[in-house]
Amino acid sequence: MAGMKRTDIDHGRAFDWGRASEDYAKYRDIYPASFYAKLREAGIGLAGQRVLDLGTGTGVLPRAMYSHGARFTGVDISPEQIEQARALSAGMEIEYIAAPAEDIDFTAGSFDAAAAITCFWYMDRDVVLLKLHGMLKEKGRFAICSMAWLPAESDIAQGSEALVLKYNPAWMGANWAKRTNSLPEPEWAAPLFRVHQNIVFHEALPFTRENWHGRMLACRGIGASSLTTEEIAAFEAEHIAYMQTLPEQFTVMHQVEMLVLEKNE
Repeated sequence: MAGMKRTDIDHGRAFDWGRASEDYAKYRDIYPASFYAKLREAGIGLAGQRVLDLGTGTGVLPRAMYSHGARFTGVDISPEQIEQARALSAGMEIEYIAAPAEDIDFTAGSFDAAAAITCFWYMDRDVVLLKLHGMLKEKGRFAICSMAWLPAESDIAQGSEALVLKYNPAWMGANWAKRTNSLPEPEWAAPLFRVHQNIVFHEALPFTRENWHGRMLACRGIGASSLTTEEIAAFEAEHIAYMQTLPEQFTVMHQVEMLVLEKNE
């Protein structure tokens, strides 16, 4: 498995997305149609393009945008995630590579666009940006996106977060704050890239008790963490009991952040 351990993430507690791959494949394909529409409006995932998806996970982005006619290459550090991506992409001509984003090597100008969805903070930013600058075509675009539930806007999310922290107090994914303005100007992108679009929006996503429970299992704080099997089972039992106190269907407010960069020459 391709585990990771960094002092700036979860206070140095190890995590491995390969551990959560089965739940990830079932429960993390939740981005709304508006998410993909805004990517297309930003010029990413259009017919005829060749697009590189870094940290592809189970191939959520390539699979969702495949019908629009772009050709995708998905890269992920976890072989288990790539295995799930290939299974879910049966019948689609999507290339998947199991490798760290920092290690990929394509010829200059190979891609029209690239994306990193809820994963860029795991990568060596300077290494990846330099590589992308070479691999993207003239004025090629790179979308750095994230989507997170907002606990201050949802009692349900608050309750689930509290249980994750009970079993994994090192987890740093809690308390995501609502943003009412655009993202900070990324000085770290210059001189290789300039900002093309800076987008923040909010959307209430629908869940059932089952798929919200699965969504929590497939987060870094539980399924991908270094918790023991017994600890995860204890969390699951307590979280299922919590789910039984909720309506069968509900919504949870999420925040989407999109920073679309364009290659400088």
